[in-house]
Amino acid sequence: MDALAQPPTRVGQVMAAVRQRIAGRGLTQGEKLPSIRRMAGLAGVSASTVVEAYDRLVAEGEIVSRPGSGFIVAGRASPLSLADVGPRLDRAVDPLWISRQSLDAGDGGLKPGCGWLPDSWMPLDGIRRAMRALARADGPVLTDYGSPLGLPALRGLISRRLGERGVEAAPEQIVLTDSDTQAIDLVCRLLIEPGETVLVDDPCYFNFQALLRAHRVRIVSVPYGPQGPDPQAFARVLEDCRPRLYVTNSGIHNPTGASLSPATAHKILRLADQFALTIVEDDIFADFERTPAPRLAAFDGLARVVQIGSFSKTLSAAARCGFIAARAEWIEGLVDLKIATGFGGGRLTAELVHGVLGDGLYRRHLHTLRNRLSRAMAETAARLRALGIEPWTEPRDGMFLWCRLPDGADATEIARAALVEGVVLAPGNAFSAAQAAASFMRFNVAQCTDARIFDVLERALAGAQPARP
Repeated sequence: MDALAQPPTRVGQVMAAVRQRIAGRGLTQGEKLPSIRRMAGLAGVSASTVVEAYDRLVAEGEIVSRPGSGFIVAGRASPLSLADVGPRLDRAVDPLWISRQSLDAGDGGLKPGCGWLPDSWMPLDGIRRAMRALARADGPVLTDYGSPLGLPALRGLISRRLGERGVEAAPEQIVLTDSDTQAIDLVCRLLIEPGETVLVDDPCYFNFQALLRAHRVRIVSVPYGPQGPDPQAFARVLEDCRPRLYVTNSGIHNPTGASLSPATAHKILRLADQFALTIVEDDIFADFERTPAPRLAAFDGLARVVQIGSFSKTLSAAARCGFIAARAEWIEGLVDLKIATGFGGGRLTAELVHGVLGDGLYRRHLHTLRNRLSRAMAETAARLRALGIEPWTEPRDGMFLWCRLPDGADATEIARAALVEGVVLAPGNAFSAAQAAASFMRFNVAQCTDARIFDVLERALAGAQPARP
């Protein structure tokens, strides 16, 4: 075996753990490291192993030994590296890798692993009509900052749309954001501190994990099934880890395509109340649904649930606009954070989104889109099954198929092989905090209409090795 492939020694493991904490700001310049005895207990190694690890780190200039004071972090901290916060993953299953490959693929790239629709599936006529109307608007609309809460007309429209799904949120309880991601970021800034624990589904949307790493929190996960998170496992995690937040999708789950059942929703909300857990419910896929699934925010009345969303999936990813619907007493804090981190909102974008959403063309677009996705779902599932790739569940709506590869094939290996041929895939462990989805893969059915994708998959599967347990 190549020496580079050898597993790290115990000394190397201790050194890597220290470097990881420094990279993630768990240890900062001048801060004291755990004592040799404490580190030995934490790492499950001997004191002599820790002594050697610390000595090597001193020799490399990463820490300093001060007699009588122990070991401290040396020099200035390096720039934050999200790839080094948490376990170092192979780049092919790193959440940031999938995002970057998908975004860099270009207009002509084949990207069944991405999370958005092709431009030809978007309401281009409605966007152009709204842009023409905006071109005739008064100067302040085109040049001024937006109000801190966001465009009143759009907040009113969002309030009515939420009401259609049973979520009661007055316009004054809604804050516009630049995106769905910014919405989660603001909620995290408001409610959690570095070092606290946040719960996610397993699997979950990979950028939840990337964003939470940036907030330097501890991530724990709970298995997600066809009806939602496993209530018994959920209860155990709450009892053992006491997370502050739970971040989830419940309308259409990403990546599984599953929908939360009413019975599971009630169990989750009872547990949230018992353990003082706040839930962030990402409803970004709401407009894909023909029949709305249960919403935690609807059952809860925004007491313990914060609902967020955006319009990037069904309207335009280029017009960045999202929202937060939350309890009234949190709104001022969210607005202050929005001003501190982004100043005024994107007024021009909000006006554009309001113009498209208020146009009858948008509702017709959604009707056509849902039918088109339903056909693509059936066609893609059939083509995948012909290759031995089996969908985990049959989603009612949406654009994602969460699939098990044949013979336990390693999804990371398949993704590497496909990338060489210009196809961006989404291997399962990018979605799994527990790294429990090595032989799974997410497919975006709207991006699977090109037959070349299945030819590449077939070739990659032919040479695949089983995933490591």
